[in-house]
Amino acid sequence: MSAVIKVEDIGKLYRLGEVGTGTLSHDLNRWWARMRGKEDPFAKIGESNDRTQKGTSEYVWALKDVNFDIEEGEVLGIIGRNGAGKSTLLKILSKVTRPSEGRIKVRGRIASLLEVGTGFHPELSGRDNIYLNGAILGMTKAQIKSKFDEIVEFSGVNRYIDTPVKRYSSGMYVRLAFAVAAFLECEILIVDEVLAVGDIEFQKKCLGKMKDVSQNTGRTVIFVSHELNAISSICRKGILMHNGRVAANDTIDKVIGQYLSQNTNFDTYWENKDSKYDNPYFKPSKFYLVKENKQVSSTSFGINERIGVVLEGTVTKVDPALTLGFAVFTTDQKLLFWSNHTDGKQENWIEIKEGQVRLIGWIPRNILNEGNYKVELMTSVHYKEWITEPGKNAPVISLDVAGGLDTSPYWQIPRPGIFAPLLTYEKW
Repeated sequence: MSAVIKVEDIGKLYRLGEVGTGTLSHDLNRWWARMRGKEDPFAKIGESNDRTQKGTSEYVWALKDVNFDIEEGEVLGIIGRNGAGKSTLLKILSKVTRPSEGRIKVRGRIASLLEVGTGFHPELSGRDNIYLNGAILGMTKAQIKSKFDEIVEFSGVNRYIDTPVKRYSSGMYVRLAFAVAAFLECEILIVDEVLAVGDIEFQKKCLGKMKDVSQNTGRTVIFVSHELNAISSICRKGILMHNGRVAANDTIDKVIGQYLSQNTNFDTYWENKDSKYDNPYFKPSKFYLVKENKQVSSTSFGINERIGVVLEGTVTKVDPALTLGFAVFTTDQKLLFWSNHTDGKQENWIEIKEGQVRLIGWIPRNILNEGNYKVELMTSVHYKEWITEPGKNAPVISLDVAGGLDTSPYWQIPRPGIFAPLLTYEKW
């Protein structure tokens, strides 16, 4: 396979608050430097693109030193926080804007869906815009006509195809725009986060189409989204953008793992230092993880290790309906399970008395797969009140599960999925 896109040392410099440099002489200097193949004379004072920090320069690098290749037929996912440079990169790839430095080699025609209504003329009908976009891509009228019925059928806007697109809802815009980009004969399809505008059914339809055009027609797809499940379902390779630079370029699972680890702002140990949750039924004091030997852990757990979740606190008013436990979430806040000390038969419950309380709940080995998780303290008095409610006001600690799954020597890649149970097999 050969590279259809080759990005070499790409950088994009912007001046904050103004178009151009602000003076004719500066713009002429920049143009003259560019004509001679020299460096931008005003680029030297630019700062990196960290949106969280207040800078001292009026110039900022939206992208800097970006390098990567995309192979033919590859589906590449690009992820990163807001302001990381993803959309700027796609605009450069789509030739909407030029890079300030570096170069891009592209082999093939590009169809881009960067924002709602990209490339559509609002006064023209949906039908006219299909032919207009096809002509822009270099297709003949006969070629566009052969694809027309498929485009309209996929978009689901049959009834409004002769209506000016300025009257379309944002969802209808996206439906038709994606159908045009997906069905017209381009070698490279670039899709930004606009699919989030569509409904769930259409999002699934689009993901299936992107996978299909890659596997069955050999077209290259570049997909940007904050929906990590969608990214991981269709992409094998990924790029993580951070402050305008490529922070990771690897398999999609590793790139997502690095992205999640960057955004995990929790520790493995929580202590109530601010006298919060001052509740007579239960006032939590500590919440942390321990290893099998009950030693406090600040490191990763193996898949085949038991994970101890400890909660400590004080009871000054006994209520038999008091329930203590925890909930485990993925880092994008999907609930995996919750557990209470009152689960199971009542005769096996631990009796909670007045005074200091310390409980440990054990997550069995060979349950959670490799990855980052959140554990949230869950305490309540049934039918009365929440004390710490997961997803709202609960203390949170971080849980990291590394490798350790005993498996075949012929299976050397990470096990997919959230769970990694060790099941038993027998002849039957």
